This record gives sequence, structure tokens and C-alpha cells, in this order.
Amino acid sequence: MNLASVRYATKALKLMNIHEYQAKELFEKFGVPSPNGMVASTAEEAVAAANAIGGNNLVIKAQVHAGGRGKGTFKNGFKGGVHFPKDAAEAGELASKMLGQTLVTHQTGEAGRFVNKVMIAEAADISRELYLAILLDRESSQPVIVASTEGGMDIEEVAENTPEKLTRQFVHPLAGLQPYEVRKLAAALELSGDQAKQFAKLIKNLYKLFIQCDCDMVEINPLVVTPTGDVLALDAKFGFDDNALYRHPEIVAMRDTTDEDPREVEASTFDLNYIGLDGNIACLVNGAGLAMATMDIIKHFGGDPANFLDVGGGATKEQVSAAFKIILSDPKVEGILVNIFGGIMQCDIIAEGILAAAAELELTIPLVVRLEGTNVALGKKLIADSDLAVIGADNLNDAAQKIVKAVQG
Repeated sequence: MNLASVRYATKALKLMNIHEYQAKELFEKFGVPSPNGMVASTAEEAVAAANAIGGNNLVIKAQVHAGGRGKGTFKNGFKGGVHFPKDAAEAGELASKMLGQTLVTHQTGEAGRFVNKVMIAEAADISRELYLAILLDRESSQPVIVASTEGGMDIEEVAENTPEKLTRQFVHPLAGLQPYEVRKLAAALELSGDQAKQFAKLIKNLYKLFIQCDCDMVEINPLVVTPTGDVLALDAKFGFDDNALYRHPEIVAMRDTTDEDPREVEASTFDLNYIGLDGNIACLVNGAGLAMATMDIIKHFGGDPANFLDVGGGATKEQVSAAFKIILSDPKVEGILVNIFGGIMQCDIIAEGILAAAAELELTIPLVVRLEGTNVALGKKLIADSDLAVIGADNLNDAAQKIVKAVQG
């Protein structure tokens, strides 16, 4: 993942993702129309699923948390994570080439994602592809529905190149979705008559799902209109607020940690927010905004961040130690910048954690520490008096320049 894409990823730090087949299960539960589909873990299960669905109009999709599956390539040389088998036998053959293999797409990076499951579903005939999403808008603190006639493509490109083709409808959290808002969205998607009625039922049920499941994001891309006039949710992405997951054990059970970065999984066990990047300067920061600013200033002075890591506002020595271990598990890391603003967090406690972790791990790469806030003088004294080769910094500019210089020589 590069630094540009982390800006989107950090918005989803507190989200849990699910697979497409699991999204279909939620759609069925809440009455959102979608083509029939079944999941398979073996080629034999894929054949059975295809036979159960019936017909010769099928699609098989690799189940990984990444976009661009159709244009991806497996490391065994097989091309495409989405195929259209003509019958059950071919579905089994395709499944055997996908399962147990690593799929590389433009979103996975070179490492790719291991495929444990495939989904077999009815392949819908498509007349039109639309876009529909419900998001939690943090600026207005209310849900916003985003709709566009330009479905089946990267919505960020649509927003950048043809923003007039995007419609946003904010929904008052107490009043809920109103009929006039539904009509406005249907008109924006150029739906009328029976299609508008189908859409009205779909969006009402989708909004109900969004609220009841404590989602931060539900994205349908594409929402399709078939030649027979049916309006169906074809592909979906979900994000759930981690802070509300205690209310949804059935959704927690859907989490697939095998499809996540092991470092991110490890970080989550210590309540740390971590995203790996492509650079060689690791960051350990408290606060998402401060972490973004830290990465920006590293780039400004010619460095390249290796990660986003937010230890939160009240990190303990144990969390700091765990953060160092996660950082150093990345072989690309050649230096570490710690940037802490102590409010709730006390700088002397953080300093003790940094020194303990550096000593335990026998740190050999440059470490620059910038501390500000509560007990900062004591924290700086602890670092200065230590026998470890820790480089102190007076401010963020100073810290960034020192770590870039130390790494680049």
C-alpha cells in the first residue's frame, strides 16, 4: 500500500470487512435483492453449489478482501479471479485453479492474497450498471447516501473526473430515510415506474441493514438493472464499526483473519491501529491526525514512511513494546521515528516503554524520539540518561530531518 492510499485506509481503521458471500447472506436477511450464490472451499463443493444453483449462466469469484479480482493474476500463472463457467463441471475446474493459490491484484500489492474460498452465483444479465453506497459522514455526523449512474467502475475516478454524476443525500439520523429522499435518489439514477418501486424497497432495506448492523460503509458496485427490469445488488463491500461489534457477535464471527496482513491482526490484539506501507522509515505516533502529519513531513524531507501506527491516547508500556515488535517485523524498516504528544498519555511512561522495548529487542537501527506534553522534561531526561543510542528531537521538523538523515546517511 502506498502513502496516497493510506488516506482512505485510515478512515477505515476501525472497520471490519467481510467477504462477498457473507454480504449476500446479510442481503438475504434484510431483503436486499441479489443473485443467488453459494460459497465453496473445495472443487467438489463448487460443483455441488453450481448444480444447486442450476442453469448455465454462472459466475465464480475468488473471495479475498481486495478489488480488481477480475484483472488479477494468480502466482501459479492462472489469470483472473472472476470467471463465467458454462456448467458445474467447469466451475469445479476453475475452483481447483483458484483455491489454495495466491491472487495478486492492483490492490493487494506483490504479496497478493491467499484464496481459501470461492463463491458461485447466478450471473446476472446487465442492461445498466449503477453505483449505490451508504457511508457515515464524519463532518456532519450523519449517514450519507451516494448514488451514481456510473457503476461498475472506480467511484473515486468518477468523483474526480465527472463529479456532476454523483448525487449525495444526507439522512437525518433521528428522522431516518424519508420517501422524498428515496424519490430524489431514484430520479438521479434515472429509474422510473416499476424500477423506481424496486429501488425504493431496496434502499429502505439497505438503510435498515446499515443502521441495525452498525455499519460505517455499505457499498454496492454495481447495482444493476437487468434486461427484464429487475434491480439487483451485484457486488458489495461492508465496513462495520469496531466500537459497536460487541453488539454483533454474529458479525464478529464473519471475520477472516487469514485474509488480513498478519501485522495488522497482531496490532489489533493490542488495540493498536497499524497499516503497512512501502517505505523504510517506521512511525510510532499517538493519534491518527498526528500520524498522518508525521508521514507527510517525512515525505517532505525526502524520506519514505514504512507504516501508519497509532498507539492511541492512553498507550501502556506493553503496547509500546508490542508496537516496536510489529514495526521490526517489517524487513524494509531501516529507522524509527517516535512522535508522541502526551495529554492523557504521560511522556515519562512512554519513554520507559521505548527504552524497555529498544533494550529487549536489541535495536540496531536509528531511533529518533520527539516528545511533547505531560511530564515531557522527565521523559526527555530518561532518554538522555539511557545507555541506548536514541536520538532526541526538539520538534517534528527536527525529528523528521534527523531520521531521514540517519537512514539515508
